[in-house]
Amino acid sequence: MNPRILAFIAAFAASFIYGVNHTIAKGLMPVVIEPYGFILLRVSGAAIIFWIISLFYQKEKIAREDWGRLVLSAIFGMVLNMNMFFKGLELSTPINSSVVITIAPVLLLILSALILSERITLLKGIGITLGLGGALLLILFGPKTQINAPNIPLGNFLFIINATSYACYLIFVKKLVEKYSSITLMKFLFLIAFVINIPIGWSQFATVEWSVLGFNEIWKLAFVVVGTTVLTYLFNIYALKQLSPSVIGVFMYIQPLIAAFFAIITGSDQLTTLRVVSAALIFTGVYLTTKKKPIKE
Repeated sequence: MNPRILAFIAAFAASFIYGVNHTIAKGLMPVVIEPYGFILLRVSGAAIIFWIISLFYQKEKIAREDWGRLVLSAIFGMVLNMNMFFKGLELSTPINSSVVITIAPVLLLILSALILSERITLLKGIGITLGLGGALLLILFGPKTQINAPNIPLGNFLFIINATSYACYLIFVKKLVEKYSSITLMKFLFLIAFVINIPIGWSQFATVEWSVLGFNEIWKLAFVVVGTTVLTYLFNIYALKQLSPSVIGVFMYIQPLIAAFFAIITGSDQLTTLRVVSAALIFTGVYLTTKKKPIKE
């Protein structure tokens, strides 16, 4: 099969898993495990899995000049990004999380302009305004609390930090993806993230009563570690080898649709007019920021 088509399939699969994860991870916090402890579980489990997988691949040595970029990628992609998302998910709702994080492509454009000096056209500027407006609408005028969502505005704000961090991760990791294999990158990124997350999440991780967990909790924890962490990062890294970061970001469109459908059928959340309007503004903003200028004949 065409590698570009496989890359699109991989990007879609990652978005599908992420969409389902909004409800599954939300259902585990904070009763089963608290957010920072959950992230320590994610990165430690992923690090172990990737290091085991790496035993069956040819070893690659990371060049000295790339370690700084590798550490930054781990901080933005597996520390700040993950912790802010799970803490936000604990405070807010599955549908809110899936809507707000779709602003990542807009933030990616802004950061690309600041870091990579990419030019922002008038159309893209309008897209940025609409996208940010949709996110702010949800934060400022949405409900403040609801069942199992104690501080929705703060949670939504943390989702913006999460999306910003993820956009930074895509920018920093892109050059590494072009140079090293996916397994090499993942085993070092998650090892670095594990070390950094120990002081952040250990106290919450240590309070989990592992011996009393039932099958329902265990399979959900495993889904987050193996599916949402290992598979999605592998899929996205593979997709990045063929597609640009901005194209990968567009696949985040799919997440709210999957997340909303899954949350509604499981009774975890519900749609509101404000959420639909906010999503429409963000989607329009992302469309305008990622729209390619037609090539003149």
